[in-house]
Amino acid sequence: MTDLIDFYFRIKANVFEYFGYKENWRVLPLDDAREYYWKISDYGDSVLYADRRQDLGEGDGYEAEIYKQRFLEKWVYPADDYTMILVDTHVDLNQLLMVFDNKKEVCGE
Repeated sequence: MTDLIDFYFRIKANVFEYFGYKENWRVLPLDDAREYYWKISDYGDSVLYADRRQDLGEGDGYEAEIYKQRFLEKWVYPADDYTMILVDTHVDLNQLLMVFDNKKEVCGE
């Protein structure tokens, strides 16, 4: 079991290194959102995401406020293939590190 726990913390550190993210004060869980089409709202205060591209902004998708945790310098962490965004879902006190696939980012729509 020790090996498994060590592996978990190594992988978590590698994921955070990939995004350039350093935990500070709050420990937020990772949430796999790579299946969704997504975009940052026009005002930059939330992320919109949906199962289908055409559902973004049409009321059939989801929206989560970008969680601007005051102990961090930024809240959106783009990398080569994926983007990690701190979000507050305003549901059951869920605040997450959502990981989105850059190939599914919808720009300029």
